[in-house]
Amino acid sequence: MSSGRLRKGDLVKVLSGKDKGKTGKIIKTLPEKNKVVIEKVNVIKKHKRPDQKSKGGILEKEAAMDVSKVSIICGKCKEAARIRNRVLDDGKKIRICSKCNDVIDVG
Repeated sequence: MSSGRLRKGDLVKVLSGKDKGKTGKIIKTLPEKNKVVIEKVNVIKKHKRPDQKSKGGILEKEAAMDVSKVSIICGKCKEAARIRNRVLDDGKKIRICSKCNDVIDVG
């Protein structure tokens, strides 16, 4: 699955890794690296040195995770599902859940 199928704000479920089973919203997509950043998932600790602006210390932040490890959650069937693209008659592309054939969004 490419990151072109997932968008900022989508609800996704983690399929593998240390955070397997967790769900969260996509904060940021990095299509050139094929990665996404999900809120409260894949949290790392970053040691920051103090400078003139901030005190420093140990910060916790979300790290990018590969797109192949996540799957979008359908709004209707509430499950992680694969998605299909369909072009409407007026030329608009929509994403469709492959399990229940429900429109995920119009975009």
